[in-house]
Amino acid sequence: MHQFTLAEIARGLADKQFSAEELTRSLLARIAQLDPQLNSFITVTEDLALSQAKAADARRAAGENGALLGAPIGHKDLFCTQDVLTSCGSKILTGFKAPYNATVVEKLAAAGAVTLGKLNMDEFAMGSANESSHYGAVKNPWDLTRVPGGSSGGSAAAVAARLLPAATGTDTGGSIRQPAALTNLTGIKPTYGRVSRWGMIAYASSLDQGGPLARTAEDCALMLQTMAGFDTKDSTSVDQPVDDYLAALSQPLNGLRIGLPKEYFGAGLDARIGEKMMAVVEELKKLGATVKEISLPNMQHAIPAYYVIAPAEASSNLSRFDGVRFGYRCENPVNLEDLYKRSRGEGFGAEVKRRIMVGTYALSAGYYDAYYLKAQKIRRLIKNDFVAAFNDVDVILGPTTPNLAWKLGEKNNDPVAAYLEDIYTITANLAGIPGLSMPAGFVDGLPVGVQLLAPYFQEGRLLNVAHQYQQVTDWHTQAPAGF
Repeated sequence: MHQFTLAEIARGLADKQFSAEELTRSLLARIAQLDPQLNSFITVTEDLALSQAKAADARRAAGENGALLGAPIGHKDLFCTQDVLTSCGSKILTGFKAPYNATVVEKLAAAGAVTLGKLNMDEFAMGSANESSHYGAVKNPWDLTRVPGGSSGGSAAAVAARLLPAATGTDTGGSIRQPAALTNLTGIKPTYGRVSRWGMIAYASSLDQGGPLARTAEDCALMLQTMAGFDTKDSTSVDQPVDDYLAALSQPLNGLRIGLPKEYFGAGLDARIGEKMMAVVEELKKLGATVKEISLPNMQHAIPAYYVIAPAEASSNLSRFDGVRFGYRCENPVNLEDLYKRSRGEGFGAEVKRRIMVGTYALSAGYYDAYYLKAQKIRRLIKNDFVAAFNDVDVILGPTTPNLAWKLGEKNNDPVAAYLEDIYTITANLAGIPGLSMPAGFVDGLPVGVQLLAPYFQEGRLLNVAHQYQQVTDWHTQAPAGF
């Protein structure tokens, strides 16, 4: 049963081939057996999962037949989950059990999804390798000596290893798409404001967006259909109807205009990954697409702009973690200042401290105009590049990552090298447009991902292109040895 996709699970439950409880018990046993190799879970919610599975079976027995009713999933551990540890992968949230559900958690639970647990992540979503977690690094199931990508690496590793069919993630600068690429999954970052951020603990509020990771575009469509929508509790949520993503999957690609940015295929890209991109282009041309070269001239400024804006917002968002109201508190503080300093100093890891300090510096008097304001102006230029490009093309195609999954610990002493792994993904967050990564083959036995970008609220188009590609290829069906 662990090989079933979400769509196959929906059909199996509807046909009474197995029950939600049987499926849940099977996957819980698999997690207990295999996750010690991966470290993809922070918390396994066995009692919650079994109670939700039994409730789903009862709803099906009463005549309900929803696509996610009884489907097992996991949540990245920054989605607040009532009465369950919500840690953000950080020591500073030790013992914090959320008093409420995030909107995404609430929506999926209402649809009947079964929560198997909370998944490991880079601390406060800050990282590209899932090595900064207080709970230890996550391993890539394709090669246990390599990183799975981050910050949603726990979600990606668990789905890739068939511990569950789908999981939630968040994407601030590529944290859904990059781990999807490095673990042979499909992952989509929706348009900013498409999925509610309420109850999703913030890293950078103007960049964060929740989305699904799964093995197929069809499964991502099933998840996103439930996750998306307006939320009055989230002031950044957009009040716009949600498209029928499942209906969009079957549309032919005749006449689809694909843009290839010349900036994506220059220095810094592993040539073998570039070859895989061209192979994807040839398959899409066979399906009726046309291709042209385009330019995104301000992409070269994306990394410095992002690593000013995101840390600046993080320094503000993380000021609430002070040892006073919840989470970790230092022992025997002598006064309030000592409580703040030692609780934060002991509770935050090195990467989080680094970004808080960079962000505080960028926002400080005398530097705000020189750094933060200038980065926001570059952000507008990047958005304008995409708006201009989408006048000529329907989707933009390129590599998700410049390199293959690297060895654990390889970039720990060179944060900038890790930051550069986000070069192709962060522009979508800066502009707020949707992006998707899907499997595109293998190099030296390691997965390669291809990224698709589309205009605002065109998630259906991305899922359509990915689904049509997956109908004529089988990369997405490949599983790592031993899992």
